[in-house]
Formats: sequence, C-alpha cells, structure tokens
Amino acid sequence: MGINIKNINQERPEAPKKEQEEKQSIFAVLSQDISFNSNFPDKKKEQFYSEISLLLSAGTDIKTALELIVDETEKEKDRKLLEGIKNDIINGLSFSEAIRKTGKFTEYEYYSLKVGEETSRVDLVLTDLSKFFKRQIEQKRKISSTLSYPIFLLVASFGMVIFLLKFLVPMFEGILTSFNKELPALTQFVVDASDVISDYFLLFLLFFIGFSLLIYMNRKKEWFRRVTATVILKIPVIGDMAQKIYLTRFCHSMNLLISAKNPLLNSIGLVKKMIDYYPIQTALTVVEEDIMNGKLLNESMRAFPIFPKKMTALIKVAEEVNKLDVIFQSLDEQYTKELDYKSEIFGKLLEPFIIVFISIIVGFIIIAMYLPMIEINTGLF
Repeated sequence: MGINIKNINQERPEAPKKEQEEKQSIFAVLSQDISFNSNFPDKKKEQFYSEISLLLSAGTDIKTALELIVDETEKEKDRKLLEGIKNDIINGLSFSEAIRKTGKFTEYEYYSLKVGEETSRVDLVLTDLSKFFKRQIEQKRKISSTLSYPIFLLVASFGMVIFLLKFLVPMFEGILTSFNKELPALTQFVVDASDVISDYFLLFLLFFIGFSLLIYMNRKKEWFRRVTATVILKIPVIGDMAQKIYLTRFCHSMNLLISAKNPLLNSIGLVKKMIDYYPIQTALTVVEEDIMNGKLLNESMRAFPIFPKKMTALIKVAEEVNKLDVIFQSLDEQYTKELDYKSEIFGKLLEPFIIVFISIIVGFIIIAMYLPMIEINTGLF
C-alpha cells in the first residue's frame, strides 16, 4: 500500500490560531483488544492511517482519499476490505461505522474515530492512530528482542531435560541395575522420574494440549478473567508490570477522551469498553454508577485496590482545579517510564535466571547418573 500525492494540489484553509491551540493528540492509548486479523496486521494499519491522514491534510475528502488508497493497494484481500469501507461511506455510513462493519477493526478504533467525527478532529485522530500503531510495532519488536532468546533458551533446555529423562537415563538404568546393588537415593529418584516420563509421556502431552484448549475456550468468560487477573497480580514483578500496563491504558484513554471534550461519565463508559481487563472493568462499572449518584471520581476509585493511592490523590487535586486531562497525561507518562524500565530490567534478569535454573536441573540429573560409578571407583558401592 503506497500513495503518490504529488498531483494533489488542493489547499486546506489555515486553521485559526485558537483552533490550532486546541488541537491535541487525540488517541494513542494501549488497548488489550488490539489484536488484528493476520490479513490486515498492525503494520498495514499504521500505513493506512498515515496515508489517509496525509490525504485529508492535503485537502481531499474521505471518499477520494479511500479511492486513492484502493488504487495503490496490491493485495486483493486488502483491496476488497478498503473498497467495502469506501462503498459503505458512499451509501451513507460514517467512516467510524464503516470500519466497524468490516469486523477487522477494534472498538478502540471505532470509538476514537467516532469521537474525532463528533469533534471535527478526524485528521488528528487518524494521525495519532498511525503514531499509536507505529509505537505498538516498536514495542513488540523491543519485547521480542528482549524475550526471544530467554524463551528459546527455556524451550531448548526443557527439551533437553525431557531427552535426558526419556532416553539417556534409561540407558544408564540398564547399566546400573546390572550391578545388582541398591542405587543411591538420588539416583533412584531420577530413575523413577525417568520411568514416569517414559510411561506417561503421551498422556502428559495430551493433558497439555487439553489444558491449552481449555484455557483458549474459556479465556473470555468472566470467571476465567477474574481468576487469571487475581493470580497474575499476586505474582511478584509480573503482577506489578501487568498492573502498570493497564493503568497506563486507563490514564491515556481518560486523558485523551477528556481532552476531546467528552463528559466524564461518557469517558468512563468508553474506557470501560476499550480496556478489556476484569479488575478495571468491574471497578469502572461501579465508578460509573457512583458518579451518576453524585460521588466524585477519586472518592469512588479509592474503594478499588487496582488504583494506587497516589493516583486517587492526584485525581482529587485535579478535580478541585478542573485539570483531569493534565493529571491523567502526567500519570500516563509516569507509568509508561516505569513500565519501560521494569520491562528492560526483567528481560536482563530473566536470561541468567533461566540459565542457572536449567543448569541446576541438568547438573542434578548428570550427578545422579554418575554417582553410582563414582561410588564403585571409590569402593563405596
């Protein structure tokens, strides 16, 4: 997908100074729901939003912009998707409704574009969606580069341990039992573990597959989301990182919705739909009801441990001076920095931890197998 806009000479009237001052970055919020069909991945979406934003800024209308993008799209599936959006707009749907109808875009994108249409800031929304996806791609690459080697090391090491227990230990077992002597307790333990692996390997494999399918089938059910969120939050380091991830999404969403002049109650309702995370969703359901009954935002949020005390204290000050968007932006930046730092440290510590852990297991197996031979050589066996 690529567009040549050299022949687009339409000029857009310069916005009044006041309007330009009001134009802020609208949407660049992390959302758990952002998981796209492989036919239209993040990279293509980043390019799509970038191109259509550029065309609108050059003075073209949305229909012409989509026609230009369709003409330059090479893949047939992508072309059909974009042609469908264009035809729906021609038939009277708004841009936000048209992308929602395809089923290829998330609620986040729909609501952000809807807010942009209502506030006449679609070009800014599109620009920020492009920046958001660019940041998402960079974050994924960073996480992949940080965790790819430790994960590979863990999988390879696990496979090596299985190989030792299933193939190598039985070979030693045949040699050791030929001595007709009682094996040391350490060696006997490893031999018993090897027998279990050999006898029930297929059963273990089927159990693992069945357990994975069970998780996949129940991943969206309320009880499963509640249990997994509770367990993850209790895990040291990982729980804190998970909390920071969703607090960042919450703060960024609130900042950008409020800065787009959305009422607080409406913003809470939209954020609840954008962030598919059980502790925050359930909390916001109660917060929404409390605000309708006259409670302040900070008062309602204090009842939920998912929101840190520092956050609610700052929100209290923001409500008093009517600067909620500024406080949420500040919190978003703070949590983002903390999350980046902790992710980097976690990645650096994970690799040596895995190496040490697997080395201990492999060393334990090897020592257990050679212990009888050492005892024979020393005359103790």
